Amino acid sequence: MAQLDREENILKEDLKFYFMNPCDKYRARHQIPWKLLLQVLKIVMVTTQLVLFGLSNQLVVSYKEESTMAFKHLFLKGYTGRDEDDCSRTVYTQKDVYDSIFFAIEQYRRLKEISLGTVAYERGEKRGLKVCKQHYHQDSIHPSNDTFYIDPNVETECLHLQHEVLASKQPPNMSAINSTFFYLELYRLIKVEISFKLKGIDLQTMRVRELPDCYVFHNRIIFNNQAHSGKIKLFFESEASVQDCKDWHISGCTQKNTHYILLFDGFVILTCLASLILCTRSIVLAIKLQKRFVNFFFERYKRHICSSDKLEFINGWYVLVIISDLMTIVGSIMKMEIKAKNMTSYDVCSLLLGTSTLLVWVGVIRYLGYFQKYNVLILTMQASLPKVLRFCCCAGMIYFGYIFCGWIVLGPYHEKFEDLNTVAECLFSLVNGDDMFATFAEIRRKSTLVWLFSRVYLYSFISLFIYMVLSLFIVLITDSYETIKKYQQNGFPSTDLHEFLRGNDAVAQHSGKKPDNAVTLICCCRRPAAEDDFILIN
Repeated sequence: MAQLDREENILKEDLKFYFMNPCDKYRARHQIPWKLLLQVLKIVMVTTQLVLFGLSNQLVVSYKEESTMAFKHLFLKGYTGRDEDDCSRTVYTQKDVYDSIFFAIEQYRRLKEISLGTVAYERGEKRGLKVCKQHYHQDSIHPSNDTFYIDPNVETECLHLQHEVLASKQPPNMSAINSTFFYLELYRLIKVEISFKLKGIDLQTMRVRELPDCYVFHNRIIFNNQAHSGKIKLFFESEASVQDCKDWHISGCTQKNTHYILLFDGFVILTCLASLILCTRSIVLAIKLQKRFVNFFFERYKRHICSSDKLEFINGWYVLVIISDLMTIVGSIMKMEIKAKNMTSYDVCSLLLGTSTLLVWVGVIRYLGYFQKYNVLILTMQASLPKVLRFCCCAGMIYFGYIFCGWIVLGPYHEKFEDLNTVAECLFSLVNGDDMFATFAEIRRKSTLVWLFSRVYLYSFISLFIYMVLSLFIVLITDSYETIKKYQQNGFPSTDLHEFLRGNDAVAQHSGKKPDNAVTLICCCRRPAAEDDFILIN
């Protein structure tokens, strides 16, 4: 019995020390809070790294966007500088179609004479411009007689215009190169695609003392005639990929600055690796402590510990830090490869670094939670999360019903209801009180029945979600907040873990009569409805 009491006292001391905050741990055992200091250092380093990468990435994005805009002005005849509804430009006559095709080819030929950017043709055997057209295998349409015959099999023909031919001093007439190919049977034409590659160098990175990037632009001009409605849409697509600059020399300290940035990224990786090791070690020790407590509690009181008490040993903040560290390490390695011009995955790197920085800053809330006045937000979120998730599942069923209904009924008459994604965004905006009058006013009154339905649809949705669903959503959070305030004043509900730390008598009083092991295993983990707001605070 004495041995068991000694084990109980040691276990209590270890439990109390585990649930202390870093300041109390330092006062109790003079243990330096390395994890806390490391997290503070990591916040500064990760944020600095993100800012530096963001400034560099901003130059890359601006160069791609400005180059794409310049290409549209160069190769699209009549382009006004602003894209239309869902395409770059539209044409309505046969003459405009032929003029737009030959204009793009001519502009490609005269690129060096007219372009303001540092762009040039691609070298190699396949350099030049390729024109492809798709059309139905056979088509015979007579709208006047309401008759047609069509073979839906699609045929594709391509013509490769060599760069040498286009660059000659007296290039032949485009229609004379292949008169059969450039004769477009528009009644069975599906689309025409003009594709070509250009190379460019982004020199603006020199402003931030970085090595310039060499780009390859894969450009495509698409004439879309799938609808055969008399309106051909022109799409300009440009995909830019970064390649290694083969021969370069820069005078000054640009290359040295790149080495400093790579060295800083290396320190970030080491800091995150140390944080990862410390947090993983803490979780492993917590699991071992949990097993000690569970085994001792069952041996001493013949009872099983509830799952809620077991979860208290797994610190969710450590899990959050581990995920953040892993993302930062991978993102930093990718960033170093991008700086060294060995990789071009800007989007993936931005996703990793941005998400990891978000998690790092969210993790700061943990240390504010040690102060009672700053702890309300965390406790309210923890208490209201289960209720909010259940409520959102129910409200989501109604929301998706309105989405599908609005899409199928109002889609032909309102641009905000043309596809499911747009409908979802429109309804979410309405819930937040945004753009209500415009949504009502833009319904086209081509059908009186649909117009009347739109009024019932919008009025019912806005009334239901703003006055009822949104209000109930706020009530759930407010109720959790009031519960937390009451608990902070009167004390939180006790659990087996709390009673064990207080003493044996408290555990026995909290336990009541000792039920059988089988019954205990089932009943002790069952939480009454009255304890729906129960939270144990580390």
